[in-house]
Amino acid sequence: MRTKTSLILAAALILAGSPAAAQTLCGTRDNVLKQLAFEYQEAPVGIGLASNGAVVELLTSTSGSWTLLVTTPRGPTCLMGTGEAWQTVIRKASISERDS
Repeated sequence: MRTKTSLILAAALILAGSPAAAQTLCGTRDNVLKQLAFEYQEAPVGIGLASNGAVVELLTSTSGSWTLLVTTPRGPTCLMGTGEAWQTVIRKASISERDS
């Protein structure tokens, strides 16, 4: 079983143009989400749209692991970062939100 650290190393290889690493870290969104749910019990907690049209998603688990995914408009879903000790922070109202 691969560790998330080895997946990050593979991500670096993707950026360097290694086709073997690209097959390791990218896939269909459904398959990537299923694998992260099965291996790390992670589920999406946030999603956003980047200026280039890519969808960015953050997945976390109750044990504190997290994964950042990017899905390009015409391409696969790829793992962009992982870590441990995730903590949810309660968002405080900004000054403009308090004044409205």
